[in-house]
Amino acid sequence: MGDDELVVIGGSASPVLTENICNILGVSVGEGGVHQFSDGNLFVKVGQNVRGRHVYLVQSTVFPANDHFMELLFWVDALKRASAQSVTVLIPYFSYAKGDKKDEPRVSIRARVCAQSLEAAGADRVVTLDLHAPQIQGFFGVPVDDLYAMPALTDTIAAENLENPVIVSPDAGFAKKAKQYATRLSAPLAIADKERIDHSENARVADLIGDVAGYNAVIVDDFTITMGTLAEVADTLIEKGARSVRAAVTHGVFTGKAMQRLDDSAIETLWVTDSVENQPVTFSPRVKTVGMAPLFAEAIRRIHERESLSVLFS
Repeated sequence: MGDDELVVIGGSASPVLTENICNILGVSVGEGGVHQFSDGNLFVKVGQNVRGRHVYLVQSTVFPANDHFMELLFWVDALKRASAQSVTVLIPYFSYAKGDKKDEPRVSIRARVCAQSLEAAGADRVVTLDLHAPQIQGFFGVPVDDLYAMPALTDTIAAENLENPVIVSPDAGFAKKAKQYATRLSAPLAIADKERIDHSENARVADLIGDVAGYNAVIVDDFTITMGTLAEVADTLIEKGARSVRAAVTHGVFTGKAMQRLDDSAIETLWVTDSVENQPVTFSPRVKTVGMAPLFAEAIRRIHERESLSVLFS
């Protein structure tokens, strides 16, 4: 692909993913930089001429979430002020997607605020990966493409050639997506009944629906932060007779003692995508990364050449 009109720029949260995407597309990484002043203010500058060009900006929004989201807004504003013809924002991990509703009195719908801010800054299109709540696409007035990590993750699971696999959803909320994993892998489905009573990021497994005895279990989910739920579900699966436990998660947002919980758990392997690359923890040897650059590169190519993205959702 020629780079006469296409520009791919990476924010400070996603430099490696950006470089991998550019390598696949056969273009150079766009020029620019970010400086943080001693008081915490961010300064963003585009380092090349983007007048009249289509720009694709890659930036996850976590570690730290607020700084990287503000940086994202500044990038969009800088590119629009530099007369870019369009700015497509690629957000591998949209951290505020968890704030998708007013589920208690006097709280902000944070995902809506973020969507409005991106539009106000000038974003023309948003591409993301496995939104925690797909209905967030409706918060935007611009096109949103919520890509799926499932095909890459199921291919990775299938390559293990597990005997008698069973797919396990860690809660009822993810059961529909977990069913898609099970269908692609021709495996049965089990569902953990999880209870969460506060904002402590801890939950407990109340029950398990489905038979796992004698099966090699694979827990699937969209993200994990503390590893608490995954570890507890894994222990429950072993108690119910599972022969082994693995897990596949789109977004590995690891904090605190997450790696210790993983190493202390029954989970033998944890597959995560590279949607979050500036982790504050050192990965356990049990963590294996599945690259998303081919998926994002294909999405950019199709958007840039005005082709349909529907094949990416089939």
